[in-house]
This record gives sequence, C-alpha cells and structure tokens, in this order.
Amino acid sequence: VFVKIKKVAPTDANVLILGENGTGKDLIARALHDNSNRRNQPFVKVDVGALTSSLFESELFGYKKGAFTDAREDRKGRFEAAHGGTLFLDEIGNITLGQQVRLLTVLQNRQVTPLGSNTPVPVDIRLLCATNIDPKTLADEQKFRKDLIYRINTVDIIVPPLRDRGTDITALAHHFVALYAEKYNKTNFSFGSGFISKLKQHDFPGNVRELQYVLERAVIMTDGSVLNA
Repeated sequence: VFVKIKKVAPTDANVLILGENGTGKDLIARALHDNSNRRNQPFVKVDVGALTSSLFESELFGYKKGAFTDAREDRKGRFEAAHGGTLFLDEIGNITLGQQVRLLTVLQNRQVTPLGSNTPVPVDIRLLCATNIDPKTLADEQKFRKDLIYRINTVDIIVPPLRDRGTDITALAHHFVALYAEKYNKTNFSFGSGFISKLKQHDFPGNVRELQYVLERAVIMTDGSVLNA
C-alpha cells in the first residue's frame, strides 16, 4: 500500500480505494493528498453514500439563490470548494445509477452547473473515491456503470483487513495506547505477557476502528501501568 501511495500521490491520477469498513481508507486518501502537488490546496471529503437524491446535486454542484424553496443565497458545491485541490468521494459504491450519470458528466466535462443556473463553472480537481463494496459487485452493470468505474479507477489501492496485516496490530497497539494514555492522563503503559498474542487471536471484523476502541476501553479500565491479556 505504501509503495502504491508513493508512486501515485505525485500524479493527478484518479484513485479508487477499496477495503472493508474500519481499514483506514480515509487515511489513505489524506496521505495521497498530503504527498501530492496539490497538498497546499483544499482537501474536501464527501460521504456521497449518505446523501439523499434531493441533496446529491445541491451538495456536490452547488446552487443559486432561489433555485428551490430554502435556497436563500448562492452556495458553492463540493466540486467548486475543492477547486485546485483534491475531492474525496467516500462510499461511492452506494450511489444510484441516476447519480452516477450526473457524476460521470461532470467528470468528463470537468465543469459543474449549479442548480438554478445555466452557466457551467470549470473545476480543476484530483478525484479520490473509496468504497467497502466488493469489486465484483462494482463490476455488475445493474448496480454500477462501467464507464464511471473506468473514469474513477485509473489506479486502485486495496487496503487489506487488519486480520491480514501481520505486525500492524503490534504497531497500532503501541500507537493507540500511547494516544489514549495521554488523553486520559494515565501513566505510560507496558504490555504484559500474552497481551499482543491475545489481540492477534481476534479477527477484528471492525478492523483498525475496532482495535482502536478496544484499546481505548482498556486504557480507561485498567488499574496500574501494565496491560494484561
């Protein structure tokens, strides 16, 4: 994953980040931006999977005053807000076929037309997308347009689940324990025998996010300065 980030980040290639919930896809997107030539420009994240059909266009493309009942002033959409920088569309696999068509048009033309306007606005963005949906599902044209997949997926980065990441559990355990010890004003902790092996025996279906919460709870509940199995 790090090798791919190093190669892809300095380019303007569109990247699709694939992985289960809690694997750290947000952090991959941020690392791509922070190591790109756009690092000093905006990084704008949108959870497109959570947008209703009515909000999708106004949120992404913006609107003009009076475009609909509550449009009391002009508002830039996320594409315009990310102009010059990076736009990160999270949970891209959850948008409808109709929304996919609108998104594809914008990506092909590199311009948005705000609701209530007839004047297109040019946008210069680097596009990153992420989804927890299996790539086989994305290949089903009943659910996802192939032409959009080709557009957003110049390079893919597959983030493996925590259970397949070997020594990552050890490194992350040290990181999170130190983080929460400082947050909750606790002493520095050491790990008792069997502590790490106990963590490694667990599958962590919630991945890094689950590990993070487990260790936060351990730091809060433990008496003394040793974390035991």
